[in-house]
Amino acid sequence: VVYLVVFHLSFVNFVWSYWKTIFTSPASPSSEFRLSKSDKEQYEKEERPESQQEILRRAAKDLPIYTTTTSRAIRYCDRCQLIKPDRCHHCSACDLCVLKMDHHCPWVNNCVGFSNYKFFLLFLFYSLLYCLFVAATVLQYFIKFWTNELQDTRAKFHVLFLFFVAAMFFISILSLFSYHCWLVGKNRSTIEAFRAPMFRNGPDKNGFSLGCSKNLKQVFGDEKKYWLLPIFTSLGDGCNFPTRLVIMDPEQLAVSSQNELTKSSGPSQPFPARPLSESQNRLLANENQWVEVTSEDDNVKSEVCMFLSESIIMVVSSLNAASHPQESSGIAAVSASKEETSLEREMVWMMMKSNLGYVGVTVPSTALPILS
Repeated sequence: VVYLVVFHLSFVNFVWSYWKTIFTSPASPSSEFRLSKSDKEQYEKEERPESQQEILRRAAKDLPIYTTTTSRAIRYCDRCQLIKPDRCHHCSACDLCVLKMDHHCPWVNNCVGFSNYKFFLLFLFYSLLYCLFVAATVLQYFIKFWTNELQDTRAKFHVLFLFFVAAMFFISILSLFSYHCWLVGKNRSTIEAFRAPMFRNGPDKNGFSLGCSKNLKQVFGDEKKYWLLPIFTSLGDGCNFPTRLVIMDPEQLAVSSQNELTKSSGPSQPFPARPLSESQNRLLANENQWVEVTSEDDNVKSEVCMFLSESIIMVVSSLNAASHPQESSGIAAVSASKEETSLEREMVWMMMKSNLGYVGVTVPSTALPILS
């Protein structure tokens, strides 16, 4: 009875998720990303790429777009005649722009993207579970087959074929499912794993990553009770996504400060309408912590600098005393003291370089004659 319940649960969810993956249409950008009639006519008349990019920049200034091409140009699809949202790509097989496109899968004859990525992951998961169940239940008969303990000779090759097919698909699907689990944890698509999205500050493969927990919620939703069911619970609209930036430019800082005031007066949302600035607010929330750490580091550096300055003063004083020996010491004593003084200077130089490097000060090699 337990075998039948597990088998039918995994089989029903496998067929359900496979059906949803195949027949869920790929999501396309909304109408706001299409050029107006006048901009479209002007774009088609222009022959210079610079003029065309100027038209696209003017049309995209109010759109939530933060990624560009590698040449810092607006991502525009000539085939669909629209400005591509972040993480959107044109599929040549489907002949349309797909939101958060991952890849075009020939096994489901459909594009895997924002609208059906959760269904695709569940399809892999239940396929894996189904193959594992079949291989585990047939394993005892497969062992009896090799030990010649299987009585029914007509079922021998059936058992052999079933076990090998289940084990082969389990291994192949396991590698694919593990790779996509890693992509979900990093919040990357297959395209972004091979070609990092270009932000204002350069390419960044982790630009859309908000941490493993939030990355999972972005695909599977906030309510965990629906995670294993092939129903759409992904967060967002597919046109804009939360992002984190290690280095923020002044324009984005101005937007983040405005949205910080809006966020403090209204209810908090895990994935807001303009996600770039809100995701920066999450990073800016730890600003005080970074200031405190920086102040502690500055105190340590100042103490080390004071210690070094006192040490250098004492050493330089001793060097000056050594460089003027008493007249009664003779020529041999003078030459010996000069050799000792030169050796001491080199030791002081090595000490200064190592200790000043600790506090972040780079000492040029041309500073060695100063000790003279």
